Order: sequence, then structure tokens, then C-alpha cells
Amino acid sequence: MNTTDLVEQSYLRKGLPMFRPGDTVKVHARVVEGNRERVQVFQGVVIRRSGGGLRETFTVRKISFGVGVERTFPLHSPSIAKLEVVQRGHVRRAKLYYLRDLRGKKARIKERRIDESKLAAMEAMAAEDEAIEDPVEEGSMEAIEEAETAAELDADTSENEPEPAAEVVTVAETETDGSADEAEERAEA
Repeated sequence: MNTTDLVEQSYLRKGLPMFRPGDTVKVHARVVEGNRERVQVFQGVVIRRSGGGLRETFTVRKISFGVGVERTFPLHSPSIAKLEVVQRGHVRRAKLYYLRDLRGKKARIKERRIDESKLAAMEAMAAEDEAIEDPVEEGSMEAIEEAETAAELDADTSENEPEPAAEVVTVAETETDGSADEAEERAEA
């Protein structure tokens, strides 16, 4: 992992659903008009995902009043309020540009059926991978360096200091005299 990836980690969005080309999604995009902001929903089929990390984008295609409309969104942009997967599609390609030439029933994508247990396992794996990729919540180089130096200092101090000797009072000492008061006085001295 290089330094640019470490810097970008703090800007990556978390909690995005898993989707791939062929899936039908609803993208809730923030639109600014003058001094007002509203959320506009764009629902269509994902025809491609490209890039990686902070620069990852995906393109969604829909048919609006008989005209094909495609819109490309940055995946980790704050302009996306919410992303929902409506239907999962079964396709055999990563880029679905062939849909541009198809009309009507020919442009339909077969649904990929996933049972609930398999879907839950996929989401758990994605959450686990996300936790592994982001070990430090801050995600900054300074926080990582501070943690390393703190660990080194703890290791150095534990090597130099001798362990304190524990006071051991044996049962034989307390039973020889027979009185508990005398045993306590000996332990204090």
C-alpha cells in the first residue's frame, strides 16, 4: 500500500452496497439549484464500473421517454446521498455497452437470484474486508506513526524496569505462633 492510498482512505465512503454491472440501482443524487438543494432519484442499469479507490466511477443507463440516458457518478462523492440496489442482474461481461443498440425486450437483463443466507454472507465478507483495509479509524500517517512510537516506548520501558517482587506470606509463618495479630505485625514489618 503506497502513501496515496493511505491519504485517500479517510475520504472513502463506507456502507455502500455491493453492486456490479447488470444490477439495477437507484442513485439518490443531490442537486443544487440556486441556494436550494434537493435529492433527485436516477434509476437504471449499471453498465460499467471503472477506476479504483477514490477515483472509482460507475455509469447508469435508463430509458426516459424513449431516449436512452446515461449518467456517470463518482462512487465516493458526497453528491450521492444514497445508493440502493433494486435488482441484481445476471450478465457475463464487465462493460454492457451492447445495451445501447438494443430496444424493448431484447434489452432486458435476466435476474440473478441470491438466497438470503448467501447475501448475508457476502455482506459480512465485505464488512470484514473493509475492517481489514482500514485498521486505523483516522487513516492518517501521523496516527499510524504515533501508534508505532507508543508501542516502541512501551516495549523499551518494560525491558529496562525490573518487575517488582511480590510479598509472599507463607502459611507456615502464620501457623507457628497461633495468633493472627502477631502474624499481621510480622507482615507489616
